[in-house]
Amino acid sequence: MAATDTHGAIDAVWRGESARVIAGLARIVRDVGLAEELAQDALVAALEQWPRDGVPRNPGAWLMTIAKRRAVDLIRREQRLERKIEELGHELRTEGEGAEPDLAAVEGDIEDDLLRLVFTACHPVLSTEARVALTLRLLGGLKTEEIARAFLVSEATVAQRIVRAKRTLAEARVPFEVPAGGELAERLSSVLEVIYLIFNEGYTATAGDDWMRPAMCDEALRLGGVLAGLMPGEPEVHGLLGLMEIQASRSAARVGPSGEPVLLLDQDRRMWDRPAIERGLAALERAEALAGRAGRGPYTLQAAIAACHARAATPEETEWPVIASLYADLAALVPSPVVELNRAVALGMAYGPAEGLRLADELSAEPSLKGYHLLPSVRGDLLAKLGRLAEARAEFERAASLTRNERERTLLLERAASCATPPGS
Repeated sequence: MAATDTHGAIDAVWRGESARVIAGLARIVRDVGLAEELAQDALVAALEQWPRDGVPRNPGAWLMTIAKRRAVDLIRREQRLERKIEELGHELRTEGEGAEPDLAAVEGDIEDDLLRLVFTACHPVLSTEARVALTLRLLGGLKTEEIARAFLVSEATVAQRIVRAKRTLAEARVPFEVPAGGELAERLSSVLEVIYLIFNEGYTATAGDDWMRPAMCDEALRLGGVLAGLMPGEPEVHGLLGLMEIQASRSAARVGPSGEPVLLLDQDRRMWDRPAIERGLAALERAEALAGRAGRGPYTLQAAIAACHARAATPEETEWPVIASLYADLAALVPSPVVELNRAVALGMAYGPAEGLRLADELSAEPSLKGYHLLPSVRGDLLAKLGRLAEARAEFERAASLTRNERERTLLLERAASCATPPGS
């Protein structure tokens, strides 16, 4: 395998396995910052050895083994935690020098080390922003720039949050565990936010050459399912799970033969995953039964919006007035310019593009949306429907210049080209 191919394989492995390696190490060393450093050391070793020796059969386990050895070396150098040395040494002797152990062997008895990592990163000693940013970095393997785009803040801000968060967790000696009782309920909202952001990064990648990263969607769904098992009486857990299931049901229809994005109203609904939709609708029903319709939380409301699309056999059958009303409820519950932008789309579909454009124009003055590519994209769509093609083209071109996703940029430029005024008109 060529060196460039090997480095590509290493990058793919790191994306897929880093969260598990960090989570397993964090359970051992009880320090998420140190766990990430050890995992990075293992990555450096892979970059040195794999181009020469080839990618191992079980690359994730290889990384874990190397990281464990780095942990032993570090502890020995600092002459502390003798008992930990003995435990790790025993693990390594059991696995053997050349062995590739099963990563499942490092998982603890509270269902999942990854879930422990989420709750540790979401500890109340951290700000909400720091909890989410740190967990996205450790659990989702996202780059700082990707997290920044998710939060609509600068990369420097996110980098500072991550560094300070790891330092704070270490200084506070936060235990690596899933909390119990009232503390679990208090920390649930930020955990749900983290899981959904991970899902969204997989559902519509903010950067790179791929429109979707299915593995991240799968990881978020898995964590959502674990949470639902841990907290069966919490409506928002089921609401989030229902939302993700329904959205994930469209995955096969969202990508064309060449990997190009296919927008919702253009999708072949026969390709939607009906079992996933049924699971999502069942989770939504459970959430609404637990909360009552008047007490629906933000994830349950978003699941109800997704359900409107899932129940429509054709785009024309979509109940857009209901969706617009649900977005209004969501905006009242959790005020957000992004929610308002989605409401503008729904208003345009329900009551005409002029109504949607009125709200979208108001949002143009919102500072947090200044570099958000979906604002000009939405305005471009509404302007095109109103026949204002020159303005629409400019908006699509602006949106294309703001997105970091190559597939999305191509789609937006194609939409801009379609707005060109025909010669002689």
